[in-house]
Amino acid sequence: MEIKNKYVTIKNSINGAPKESDFEIKVENVSLIIESESESESKDVVVKNLFVSIDPYHINRMKSQSSSQGTISFATAITPGESIDSYGVGRVLFSHRPDFKKGDLVAGILTWGEYSIVKEGSLLNKLDPNMGFPLSYHVGIFGFSGLSAYAGFFEVCKPKPGEKVFVSAASGSIGHLVGQYAKLLGCYVVGSVGSQEKVNFLKGRLGFDDAFNYKQETDLKLALKRCFPQGIDVYFDNVGGRMLEAAVANMNIFGRVAVCGVISEYTNATTRAAPEMLDIVYKRITIKGFLAADFMNMYAEILSKTVEYVKDGKLKTVEDISQGVESIPSAFIGLFNGENIGKKIVKVADE
Repeated sequence: MEIKNKYVTIKNSINGAPKESDFEIKVENVSLIIESESESESKDVVVKNLFVSIDPYHINRMKSQSSSQGTISFATAITPGESIDSYGVGRVLFSHRPDFKKGDLVAGILTWGEYSIVKEGSLLNKLDPNMGFPLSYHVGIFGFSGLSAYAGFFEVCKPKPGEKVFVSAASGSIGHLVGQYAKLLGCYVVGSVGSQEKVNFLKGRLGFDDAFNYKQETDLKLALKRCFPQGIDVYFDNVGGRMLEAAVANMNIFGRVAVCGVISEYTNATTRAAPEMLDIVYKRITIKGFLAADFMNMYAEILSKTVEYVKDGKLKTVEDISQGVESIPSAFIGLFNGENIGKKIVKVADE
């Protein structure tokens, strides 16, 4: 038995801003060899993809060379012409493993395509179909984005009630959650975004104390001084570059910076953050990078807390969902143009 799988790939390595012409849609035949467990040595699980995550870090995997590519399995280089793996949710179509059965809902490392062949050892977990949330939540707030937001804020930043918290890319998949966690803790929270629409979203819908459009600011250091006249205690950094420099200049003594991403530097090799090192030394500022994978041992605990927050209405999640495999390239490109509000997801197929 064979099925046709439509998937997204890159034509060549991408070393600048991604364009539609960098991608192509391919179709391959996937063979389902139906054998008894005793006859088969395969441990593959074939999954029909339902939702896949669209994340900016993939651009570093698409480059001909990046220092990130040799650090962790999730960051390995993507070979042009091959499928692109990403976090997603799907339904088991066929399984050679006894712990997965046809029809099981699963979340894990799938691909930007209609179907995924998940090898033994790859991340794949069953989902509880009775949780009562949309399946897309498991790609975002209950997936790596939610894990990054919770662990990055509480475990890396070590915030205290009443502290002054700054979040960049604050309307994105992670930033919009971090800001809400900070408000729940009783912090003063300001976010930076790229449009007035997003400023209104943060202040009106999510309850940020203040927000500003960085594109309308001629001096980011002065903008942050205006928003934080008493200084910044915690900076959750999603962009790097000049914003990091400005935040460090406004940090208080013993300030903490959690570096989750540096999207302003991903597509421009000439953009690099150069914070004032004297500030870092004399203010004893801690700057720490982290990955969601660092906190996988805490995932069950964090998921339980996040589910409780959502059920109680204390935490809102915002999703930007596109339709179909063909929409994946434009959805990905849109991340670098600031087109999304909330978590960017592509719905590949109906449940």
